[in-house]
Parts: sequence; C-alpha cells; structure tokens
Amino acid sequence: MIQRRKVIIGTLGVAAAATAAGCSTRASANGGNPVWTDPVGHTEEATAAPIAARVQVAVTPADKATGVGLTNPIVVSAQEGTVQSVTVTAGKTKIDGTLQADGTWQSTDDLAYDKTYKVVVTAADASGTTSEQTSTFATLKPKHLARITFQANAMSALKDGGTYGAGQPVIIAFSRSVDKEVAEKAIEITTSPSVEGKFYWVNNSTVHWRPAKYWTGGSTVKVSVNVLGKDLGKGVYGEKNASADFRIGRQLIAIADTRTHLTKVYIDGKLVRTMKSSFGRGGTATGSKGEKISYWTAGGPHVVLSKERKHSMSSASYGITDPKDPNYYDSPDIEFCTRISYSGEFLHAAPWNKVLGQANRSHGCVNLSTSDAKWVYENFLIGDVVDVKNSPQTLNITNGVGDWTVPFDKYGR
Repeated sequence: MIQRRKVIIGTLGVAAAATAAGCSTRASANGGNPVWTDPVGHTEEATAAPIAARVQVAVTPADKATGVGLTNPIVVSAQEGTVQSVTVTAGKTKIDGTLQADGTWQSTDDLAYDKTYKVVVTAADASGTTSEQTSTFATLKPKHLARITFQANAMSALKDGGTYGAGQPVIIAFSRSVDKEVAEKAIEITTSPSVEGKFYWVNNSTVHWRPAKYWTGGSTVKVSVNVLGKDLGKGVYGEKNASADFRIGRQLIAIADTRTHLTKVYIDGKLVRTMKSSFGRGGTATGSKGEKISYWTAGGPHVVLSKERKHSMSSASYGITDPKDPNYYDSPDIEFCTRISYSGEFLHAAPWNKVLGQANRSHGCVNLSTSDAKWVYENFLIGDVVDVKNSPQTLNITNGVGDWTVPFDKYGR
C-alpha cells in the first residue's frame, strides 16, 4: 500500500507539470483516470521569437491629397522598420531624392504644377522582410504663372555672364503684376565686394536694384529669384526659379558738361579722353500726339542702353514732317551712335556741326567728332555712365536707366 501511494503522488506531480506547460485533459471512455494529451504546439514553436511588428510607413503629402504646394519636399519615413527605396513618378517624369541621416527619404527635384504624383515605398521590418506601399497626390493648379526675365534695360536682355558698366542696375521683370513685398523676399542678390542696395519698382511687374554708389571695377553680381511654388499675389505663381550673374568691367564715368562743351571720360578715376561736344540747343515743340518735345540734353547721370553703327534720326518720329518747320530734321544713317535715353538721346558723330566745343546746337543729343564718336562706340559698354552737367532739365528716372538721378536715401524702398 505504501508503494502504491508513492506511485499515485508521482503521477499527480507529472500531471501538474503538464498542466503548467499548457496541456489539456479529457476523460477516458470508461470514466476512469484522465488521459493526458500533448500541447497544441510543439515545445520548439512555443519558444520561438515573437513575430516582428508590421512596418508603418508615413508619406508627406498624404495619400489622395490635392492642391499640394511645391515649396516643401516629399518626405517618407518608417516606424518599426527602415525605408529601402522610394520611387516618385508623374507619367514619364521621375523625381529623385536621397536617404537622410535620420533614415527618412526626401525628394531633391522640384515638383511641377498641376501634376499627379505616384509614390511607391519599399520598407523592411526588423526581420528583413520587405513590403510595398503606394500613394498618390496632386499638386496645385495656379490661375496664372509669372515668368522671370533679367534685363540690361527695357530695350535689351541681360546677358548671363556678361560684362557691364558701373551704372548697370539689377533689373528683374515679371510677366505679370506681383505683390512687391512677396517678390522682394524671393530675390537674393549676392555681390563681391559686398554692397548695400535698394529696390525700386518701375511698375507692378519690373523692379530695379542698385547699390548706393556706382559699382567698382571688377565687381561681380549674382541674382537668384526663387519663386517656384510661391503665391506672388492674386493667384499668380512663379513659373520657375531663375538666376543670372554678370560682372562689372573697368569703371567708366563720362562727365558731359553743357557749359564747357566738353565730355571727359574717366576710367577707374583716371582721365583718358577729352572730347569737344555740342549739346541740346534748348526749347520745346509739340508732337503729333500733343506730347512735349524737349530740345535740351537732359541733365543727370545717364546709363548706356545700346550701340548702333548707324541710326536714322528724324523729327517725323514725333510728328513734325514739314521741311519748312524750323524744328524739322531728317538725318539718315548717322554714324557711331551710343544711346543713353529711351527718348532718343545719343552720343554720335556730327561732322556737320561746326561748333563742337563752342556752342550747343543739337536737338538733344551729344554731338561729337567722327573720331570721338567712333572711340565711344568701340569702348563704351552697356551700363557705362554718362553724367550730363549744367542742364536746366533733369533726366526722368524712367527715361532710360535713370536710377542714379535719385539720391540713394530717396531711392526705392
């Protein structure tokens, strides 16, 4: 009896251990002692590593988002895993990007307006198992787009990488009217040597920027206008970013004095040429459209706008066509013409003028000898300064590049 009792206790001990391991029992068919069954899973399976959590991928912009702006990059991140690859496409266009130090992926290419982008992300969980997620978003569709152009003046574009004179301002033209404050914040101007400058708006779509003093020779200027994706006012968005750079050649300043009838040219502060001149004879006439025509050479700093080997000048351009009119003139193919105002002031050859250096007899231009006019034509750059002294009339700031006629403390904003 004692031996049997020990056996029964041992059996109960095994049963208790089995129950703790997750076994179950069922009664025997004859209602006798219980029959022990194995656990549902084998011992090896019960001790296996837990299943890895599913990777949670986050994409910005969110799936199905519309009207998405262009100023922020696409950002992809993963929780409980890592981003393996990202493909972003809009039709045949692919957007590139890079993985960041924090494990996120960010786009590096610019997005485009009114496009639907598809984002395909491959991510891996802690065990290395990969999964794929797809989302889409659509960018905004602007009402209007504004193009950016850089100008030397209203008559000619700025040549990227070109060389200009010491009076050349930065001129940026938008193809549509814009919010001036917003536009200015989008403009970055870098100069070497560094100089202070101000903006002056000719109208709601064209802005100039100039330093306090004429550029020094050899200065470099780089302009960037970052408007892609930016609302420039009233639903007008920048079409794309734009940039340009130019350099200043030697600093050339011509002082044209209507009293002494001389034009003196200084390069980097040194007098290099003195030219006998004849300026506007004065007086006014009325054009065919009622406009006032002045025969003075306007005073103040002018900036060279263009150069023409030959140019025809005629009073018919403003309606005086009668040869008997004392204000009539018709001079075809005038040689070596260097324009300094939109209204038609030039430095040019005037071999017919016999009072160069003695009296003012022109219709407003700076008359020179043929040799002097040729020298100016060959040596002056667009942007060089011609400062007319002692004239009773002042150049209007919009009649050419008249930016330097206004003191810096009163210039622009």
